[in-house]
Amino acid sequence: MRIRIRRKRQKIQKLFLFTSTVYLCFLLFAAVGSSYLTPHNPTTQNLDQRFLPPLTGGRILGTDDLGRDVWSRIVYGTRSLLIIGTVSVAIALTGGLLMGILAGAIGGIVDSFIMLLMDGILSFPTVLLAITVVSVLGYGLVQVTVALGIVFIPVFARLVRAETKSRLTEGYVESSRALGTPFSLILLRHVLPNMMPDLIAQSTVTFALVVVIEASLSFLGLGTQPPEPSWGLMLKESRNFLYQAPWMAIFPGIALAATVFSFNYLGDYLSEQLNPQR
Repeated sequence: MRIRIRRKRQKIQKLFLFTSTVYLCFLLFAAVGSSYLTPHNPTTQNLDQRFLPPLTGGRILGTDDLGRDVWSRIVYGTRSLLIIGTVSVAIALTGGLLMGILAGAIGGIVDSFIMLLMDGILSFPTVLLAITVVSVLGYGLVQVTVALGIVFIPVFARLVRAETKSRLTEGYVESSRALGTPFSLILLRHVLPNMMPDLIAQSTVTFALVVVIEASLSFLGLGTQPPEPSWGLMLKESRNFLYQAPWMAIFPGIALAATVFSFNYLGDYLSEQLNPQR
């Protein structure tokens, strides 16, 4: 009985993994080849075709309150989504690596000061901190990207610090030190490669969080600015037409939920596969 349940669970996990991978590959293709997937311009207004239901008048997912094609706006919205997610995670990963290695390798006052700073940033709610940073930097795609990168630096910094301290106590590191290997080379050869699985898994989970927060900021009017397509902006524009045109909110909401689920599931899977002993 347990074997059957385990096999069923494995089949379900493989199905979810396959579905998530295919969906994320489609997002990447949609971001690169948006023009090949959309028959209409995402910003062109057609007031005589407002609120067309899905599969009506050649509109796959219908039109919004300004007659813009919903499918085209969702597909083009993947561009800003992947740009913000990729660059934000890269900023957070780079900053977290520098802070975490400094804290873990040097220790002492440097470690205490960096961790105090990171804990101070983490003490603020993530969305509130992102709103604060965006308010200082200004509104727009670049500002949101930088803000989200700054917000998630402490997450990577704490992870890197813990991994650095743990790896530096390993026997092979002590042997390298005894042989006179430079400390910088020890970090590059032994510490960084061994923490990469954790960083990869954390990056996918962080990407999902960035997607949600970017959509929240766009919904509040602090993220992507109109007329550029954004899923959060589409949800904001649809809130006054939920009864008249529910598809305006349903389809971008489904796309957002599927994206977050796919990245979270992929992150959990990578964490299990890359760290089987945990």
